Amino acid sequence: MAELSTIARPYAEALFAAAESDRSAAGVLDQWLGQLAEMAAVAGNAEVARVVNDPKLGAAQVYELVRGLISSPLPIAAENFLRLLIDNGRLATLPEVVRQFRAMKNAAEGQADCLIESALPLSEEQVRDLLWGLSKKFGLKLIPEVKVDPELIGGVRVSVGDHVLDDTIKARLARMHSALTA
Repeated sequence: MAELSTIARPYAEALFAAAESDRSAAGVLDQWLGQLAEMAAVAGNAEVARVVNDPKLGAAQVYELVRGLISSPLPIAAENFLRLLIDNGRLATLPEVVRQFRAMKNAAEGQADCLIESALPLSEEQVRDLLWGLSKKFGLKLIPEVKVDPELIGGVRVSVGDHVLDDTIKARLARMHSALTA
């Protein structure tokens, strides 16, 4: 079976192209991203996925079920997109479509998502200083998501796209272990 990201790519690219062509309205990409995220949250729910995969349900019934679980009003284009995914049996790709759409949006706007993980909570000043240095390194405006992970023991791990900068004590211990056992 094809990789999920490979299946989701054409959908994300088509949506992004459609949203880009409608840039006359401010915030169109953000609106699409919000709508996609809500649809993906519903589609990614384990109970919904179980019901949706029931072969006794037709595409129209699946659409009505999923659409009924989405609380915000959807424009016609979003409803058509949802129908297309359901008709093609690709509803499970929605979370990956959202991830790829977000990446395209960020690239178009010269920014990137940045996951900052630390063993202890970071102050706003520490996050700001870290983002300043990382923004210079990557040449992008970074959108931070900060998480605390006590298993890191100490230090910080930063992920920006495919790049991971891991300066945690846990990573240092793992490198030391590898060096000593090699």
